[in-house]
Amino acid sequence: MQVSGAGGLVAEQIVGLVADAGPYALLTALFVIAVVLGQLISNTATALVMIPIAVAAAAQLEVSARPVLMSLCVASAAAFLTPVATPANIMIMGPAGYRFGDYWRLGAPIVGVFFLVAVGLVPAVWSFG
Repeated sequence: MQVSGAGGLVAEQIVGLVADAGPYALLTALFVIAVVLGQLISNTATALVMIPIAVAAAAQLEVSARPVLMSLCVASAAAFLTPVATPANIMIMGPAGYRFGDYWRLGAPIVGVFFLVAVGLVPAVWSFG
């Protein structure tokens, strides 16, 4: 992502959408992208794919990368909406009798809490300045 320049290109698109709204909108956009991606691949892979994008986006908005990266780490860990998002989710699906849609019922509120931490609490601890 970094060597090929793809991270910078994706970051330009994201910053183009949220530049006028400020750094909190950037955190929100990165959170949504990371959560969606995190439902399909592992949270570690999600973070590795998104880190170059987040760093480039923070540089383009001229804000510190610290809160952006910390928020991204929280977002990457929010893999609760599907059983394929995390090995533990898929392991308990059969023995517990869960269906695919059951993960949304509890996962959505937990992702909401992660959103509040990633977008609300992280910038309070690590400032954009």
